[in-house]
Amino acid sequence: MCIIQTSLLNMEKFKNRRVLITGGASGIGKIMGRLALQKGAELIIWDIDKQKMDDVKVEFSNLGKVYTFHVDISDIEQIKTSSQRVLNEIGIVDILINNAGIIIGKYFSEHSSDDIRRTMEINANAAMYITQEFLPEMIKQNSGHICNIASSAGLISNPKMSVYAATKWAVIGWSDSLRIEMKQQKHNIKITTVTPYYINTGMFDGIRSRVPILKPEKAARKIIRGIERNKIFVSMPWSVHLVRFMQGLFPVWLFDWFVGGVMGIYDTMTHFVGRGK
Repeated sequence: MCIIQTSLLNMEKFKNRRVLITGGASGIGKIMGRLALQKGAELIIWDIDKQKMDDVKVEFSNLGKVYTFHVDISDIEQIKTSSQRVLNEIGIVDILINNAGIIIGKYFSEHSSDDIRRTMEINANAAMYITQEFLPEMIKQNSGHICNIASSAGLISNPKMSVYAATKWAVIGWSDSLRIEMKQQKHNIKITTVTPYYINTGMFDGIRSRVPILKPEKAARKIIRGIERNKIFVSMPWSVHLVRFMQGLFPVWLFDWFVGGVMGIYDTMTHFVGRGK
């Protein structure tokens, strides 16, 4: 009976909750926003693309309350100002999904210092800064959930995405450390770290992969379900779970041969185009 009741409570996790999603105007961020609204949540979207946010607000208007904030999350002052606006005008954020990200797909030697700075600030630093703004209120009410969208690139080194991989390695280490801290400090704040393979949203246009590329709707649904179930890690496809095991078991040359040669992972970015400007 207790297990059934807990399961039902988890399935209602989004009902009457405020959900903030960064990068929520497109891709899986937009899909997760729609799913949250359908589950009875209020949706707060942060995005740099104002037109897309306005379009999404109209599109989702019949699903529930939608608030939009034009924020460049590479700018810490905008993060602080927008966070205070959310807290003052809307209220405490119950579920925070750090989803926004960018990729500059080229060899490290071709990166500019600005490429590195902006990628690190958006993909890694921003998630920490944003969480800093909303975590104190979650701790005060002793409830909340933070979901950090990392990547399987945070587990596997890959040519032409070295800086992107660095940001995702950072997110995984920080996110799971935060989970343990919340547990040690006895705060009822759940942390979910997401490590998906390539998702077909346009962000990785041009990649060629022997492993099937994930469908956005399915990926978004799995993430939302993971939040509902308080999952620590949400990895997709299932084979991503084996990466750490293989890295520990295989010598590096054998891991490189299997992942790079047999599975072709190290060549996936060869024809990368991306979403463009």
